[in-house]
Amino acid sequence: MYCPNCGTDSVNAKFCPNCGENVSTELNSFENEVQSQISCQNQEIKSKYSVNEFVRNTMQKDAGDETFELENNYLLDVKLNGRVWAKKGAMIAYTGDVNFKREGSLEHGLGKFVKKAVTGEATTMMKVDGHGHVYMADNGKNVTILNLQNERIYVNGNDVLAFEDGIEWDIKIMSHGSSMMSGGLFNIKLEGTGMVAITTHYTPMTLEVKPGQPVMTDPNATVAWSGGLSPSLKTNIDFKTLIGKDSGETYQMKFEGEGFVILQPYEEVYDFSSN
Repeated sequence: MYCPNCGTDSVNAKFCPNCGENVSTELNSFENEVQSQISCQNQEIKSKYSVNEFVRNTMQKDAGDETFELENNYLLDVKLNGRVWAKKGAMIAYTGDVNFKREGSLEHGLGKFVKKAVTGEATTMMKVDGHGHVYMADNGKNVTILNLQNERIYVNGNDVLAFEDGIEWDIKIMSHGSSMMSGGLFNIKLEGTGMVAITTHYTPMTLEVKPGQPVMTDPNATVAWSGGLSPSLKTNIDFKTLIGKDSGETYQMKFEGEGFVILQPYEEVYDFSSN
């Protein structure tokens, strides 16, 4: 070691032979400081992964006064004060006085009942009434909140998570067979003023549609579109398609007009064999 006072090197005794400095005292002080730093670092690591720290980091939030708030990208917090509509089975937890009731078969009229019979169980909504907090999710999918202001939007039937009671909704089966290729086989029209929560696999992307500049999309990746658009089915069928050597992109949805289309980076294919 060296003497911290005069710099004499190779000091092996308790005192420096050159200046008489107590080398062992200085060394002990230095060692104590190092040990103290190591102890603090270890304590920080323990605190970082403690149960209390985990609970603190994942505790439910209470930010904002809106009816719908995001707890995180995958969890919707509904501040219930009356009624909202939600996808059947979407509730994962709740607090307060809340009642869940599956919608009645004829609750929205005979016309919608017939459409529901055609489109299947995936369209089933439930009424959520009462006061409290209701937490909703859908198989870990990304949740997006849209606040409609006297607007209309069409959403893939399987991607509607919840909406406020003031929103008018109806099941729409598109013409020309395009609904048969659009993921959920049907779409839900949501119209009015209020909050709507939709789901996507991963982070969604929105494409703008302009007059004279149509946008083509993969039906199984198409989640929603604005009310001013006119969607139709575009087919790409030729001889190779008939002999099974097509590109795999035989069907596309074509959007014309002015508005936007919401897409997900995932081709969601549904099995309706049980319906």
